[in-house]
Amino acid sequence: MRWVTLEAVLKCAHLGVARLTAAQTWVTVGDRPVLVRADPVGRPLSGCPNIGPTIKPCTTTLAVRSGYSAWIHVDGAPVVLDAVTGLTDGTPPGVVTYHVTAPGQTLVSEEP
Repeated sequence: MRWVTLEAVLKCAHLGVARLTAAQTWVTVGDRPVLVRADPVGRPLSGCPNIGPTIKPCTTTLAVRSGYSAWIHVDGAPVVLDAVTGLTDGTPPGVVTYHVTAPGQTLVSEEP
């Protein structure tokens, strides 16, 4: 599993794209900050096509379900891996997930 950087692409299940930020900037891969625990949570999503009269498109990422490193931490926060997944605020509630489609780098990985 690759480490996720600020250049990663994180999308909802409907292919809306999250705007990521990095809580730390001193650990990098290829001059791109590595994401840590809180970085995928609460990110705005844009372009979700899941729209309709009683349908709410995905607009925000919610808590991570899985995908943090068990081994590598930066300032006590686990590194985000490309297997990260969690829910969005889209409909139906508690069902729509987000995931990484590109980790933002191809150099550093962690094997279980």
